[in-house]
Amino acid sequence: MLVRHPGEKFTSRFEDAWPLPGTVWTKFYLDPHENALTNEPKSAEPVAYHAMGEGVRFSLPVADHAREFTGHAALHLSLSSSTVDADVFVVLQLFDPQGEEVTFIGSNDPKVPVGLGWLRASHRALDPDRSTPYRPYHTHKDPQPLEPGVPVTLDIEIWPTSIVIPSGYRLDLVVLGRDYKNSEIEIADAMYTTQGVGPFTHTDPADRPAEVFDTVNHLHFDPADPPYLLLPEIKAAN
Repeated sequence: MLVRHPGEKFTSRFEDAWPLPGTVWTKFYLDPHENALTNEPKSAEPVAYHAMGEGVRFSLPVADHAREFTGHAALHLSLSSSTVDADVFVVLQLFDPQGEEVTFIGSNDPKVPVGLGWLRASHRALDPDRSTPYRPYHTHKDPQPLEPGVPVTLDIEIWPTSIVIPSGYRLDLVVLGRDYKNSEIEIADAMYTTQGVGPFTHTDPADRPAEVFDTVNHLHFDPADPPYLLLPEIKAAN
């Protein structure tokens, strides 16, 4: 396998299984007081965000050593909407010591973030036989509309990734109600303008009517079921 570092640098390593043997599945709890990812759950009042705005950001504290995360990731949330549904977009972003986002060349976009995940809240039902803590599996059968203002539990898959975070770099989790977007790039002869997610944007008004999805959502912080980001930490970072 190839382990990814900032600057399109990759190091080769041989492994025997996937997920990687020795993976430490690490929970980082969402702390709205400090907009941080912490080792202990925090109790707080609900946090509101406009679905089409900048979302809510949580940062992993900057370390003085390299940290590797390679494998599946997942986000556990409690969320309510002011309507009968909500789309949740999850982004993992890396920032250098100067505060500039570090992006990577993806399969269909030249500037992708570390990780992406999506879930429509009404499709939150899990298949208990196929789901794992690090890879929730949704049936997408029998959608369950939300009751406005009533929180529901969401387990969101984040696509597998690999990143070695150097000392001084920062990893952020962002929860949005719209697609991730960095600077748009025009590529000669391309059929679409890239913005960090390739051609796969979610802007069809027939699928995402404004009266349902252009609204206000709330993140909830129940100490009995705290929200957390689950990351695949590899202790011997390269």
